[in-house]
Amino acid sequence: MPGKWIWAAGAATMMHPGAAAAQGALGANFNEHFEDVDYREIDDAGAKWIRLFLPMPQVDRGAAEHGAIRTTLEASARGYKTIFTLKWPQTDRDFAKAGSAEFARELARLDAVLPLVMGKVDILVIGNEPYFETREQDRDLDLNAFYETMAGRIIAYRKANCGGECKTKLYMGALNRLDLKKNITPSTERWLAYVKATPEIEGVNIHPHVPRIELSKAFLDYILPRMRPEQTFIVTEFSLVGWWQQNLTKPVAPAFADKYQAPRNAQNWQIIKAALETPFPKAQWDDFLRMSPWFENRKHYLANQMKMFRDTGRLAVATYGFKQGSSMSNNFGPKKTPWLLNSVYAGRTIRPNPDGTAAFNYAWIDDFRRMQAK
Repeated sequence: MPGKWIWAAGAATMMHPGAAAAQGALGANFNEHFEDVDYREIDDAGAKWIRLFLPMPQVDRGAAEHGAIRTTLEASARGYKTIFTLKWPQTDRDFAKAGSAEFARELARLDAVLPLVMGKVDILVIGNEPYFETREQDRDLDLNAFYETMAGRIIAYRKANCGGECKTKLYMGALNRLDLKKNITPSTERWLAYVKATPEIEGVNIHPHVPRIELSKAFLDYILPRMRPEQTFIVTEFSLVGWWQQNLTKPVAPAFADKYQAPRNAQNWQIIKAALETPFPKAQWDDFLRMSPWFENRKHYLANQMKMFRDTGRLAVATYGFKQGSSMSNNFGPKKTPWLLNSVYAGRTIRPNPDGTAAFNYAWIDDFRRMQAK
């Protein structure tokens, strides 16, 4: 029974010393969802890199006990390469000023985290999405001053406590939607200028979440000329989520509706919501996507995007959305950002495998595995 629908690329040519193991790699991104890390799935896909982020206010609950830190350190101990991102959400206020009590609290949070991760993680990213995790009026040079101060403190800590051969490489956190002119500002120019002028920074991170793959080229055209030739970039998130979003309110493919007795006027988001409420058999979820030209015609996006990144010769590592997490499925509706369509493993829209692992998304798994050998 179909659930509720009865209405029930190229090798790199430049690398920074010490970054050879990272060059051109493709790994698994979990964002904040440390609870979704299942090493059986990671190994099944062949991934060697794992990425998580930590919202810094959560450090107040106890840094050493935080799941993102514990899981990252566990993954490192198991032999995986790790990327750990420090996220400073600023969605309801401007940046704290140096000398203020709020600023001192931010430094204290950072000081609690650094001894736990420095020298243990392979890449530490300073900032998650600075220009999306702030109010629009706060995306000015105060933003730069804050992040430059945090970076300076991290650099000083690494020098004092980890030595010249420290395992942990530093990147400045991700820039978004550089394909839109409004996001090219004096602040983003200063962001890249700081990266270029700071020898301890390996490069910059980008998050090309775009509606068309062609738009990701604008990110590369912007960042690469603004860094030192030996610097590299990382991509801890990327997707066609803008394209999926445009198709949520369109009618489901007639062939799928007829096969699974869904109303022909049902919209794609309603199919997804039904799968979240009562997970589909794998064949049914695969049919939903495979019978939808807007998805099927882009099923090699992951490989095509990685080729674009790798062809620059300056990609250190990219990580792609690995598993459908709770934040993707909560309150799903026609305006919900459909991150879950990116995921390599569809643990919330497909019934679990007999061994409890998540089933994979047919579109991504083969290319993901193939690119591990590159």
